[in-house]
Amino acid sequence: MLKMAVLLSGSGRTLDNFHDRIADGRLRARVEVVIANVVGALGLEKAANYGYPAFHAVGSEAVNRILAAYDLDLIVLAGYLKLYTPPESLRRAVLNIHPSLIPSFCGAGFYGHHVHEAVKARGCKVSGCTVHFADEVYDQGPIVIQKCVPLNDEDTADTIAAKVFAAECEAYPEAINLVDEKGIDFFWNRT
Repeated sequence: MLKMAVLLSGSGRTLDNFHDRIADGRLRARVEVVIANVVGALGLEKAANYGYPAFHAVGSEAVNRILAAYDLDLIVLAGYLKLYTPPESLRRAVLNIHPSLIPSFCGAGFYGHHVHEAVKARGCKVSGCTVHFADEVYDQGPIVIQKCVPLNDEDTADTIAAKVFAAECEAYPEAINLVDEKGIDFFWNRT
């Protein structure tokens, strides 16, 4: 069972998903701490309601000072909208989810709705999500899992976002369970 820190910037929908799946046994992990880089992020309120230690911190150094108080196996970025530099001891233990099938529609500037608008503008017939390890370059770390969703010509950026988020709710817990099963080094050593 992996001990996780969850970093977020917004509403905490992914935290909700983790919490529900931990509670029903589908996610073999434990949330040790939640940190948001946005003051008043709804995700912090949710974390506190779930009983998780919840903090606001801006910048990697401030986040890492908080994380130093916890015994962690994994740092999970759950809609954390800043490039994050972990402490050296957890350098290869940062997971992220991206709302496209990397290497498409990724890198600096491609996040959230920007991705779905670009997918729609390109006329893609599929989209999806990618769970990957994060490093110092946006969306470049080893891929753990990808989920694909079919698109229709009638889809809007909003309907694409909804389809992709539904896939994310399956993919992220599945990826965390895979990391628990295979170990972090398995994924880094494949590339």
